[in-house]
Amino acid sequence: MEQLVFIETGMGVDVHGQNVTKAAVRAVKNAIHTNSMPGIKNILPEQSLDNMVVNIKLAVPCDHEKLDLEEVRSAIPYGTVTVEVMDGGMLTTSGIHLEEKEDKNDLMYIVNASVEVGY
Repeated sequence: MEQLVFIETGMGVDVHGQNVTKAAVRAVKNAIHTNSMPGIKNILPEQSLDNMVVNIKLAVPCDHEKLDLEEVRSAIPYGTVTVEVMDGGMLTTSGIHLEEKEDKNDLMYIVNASVEVGY
């Protein structure tokens, strides 16, 4: 990335089902859904959102091999998106095991995200 313009962070949780992808997508959406970058097109090359570069960093507590990176990338509507995965986040109890919610155990998965935007 030549120029970093914006960084936002978010957290996502899958309370039931132990789905790391669901928690990661929620973390990315949490990071971007309460923000607006009205001047971004003016500073991007050729004033095109296609020239935006987005780096997603995910802190994931487990199941790295089950993380669907394409689904995570699809949470970003524009630009070239990369995803970096590292150890982090949290596993903690939900307090209840609900088979009807596809629980395998009573754990909830918490993922942290940092979304960097630039060009």
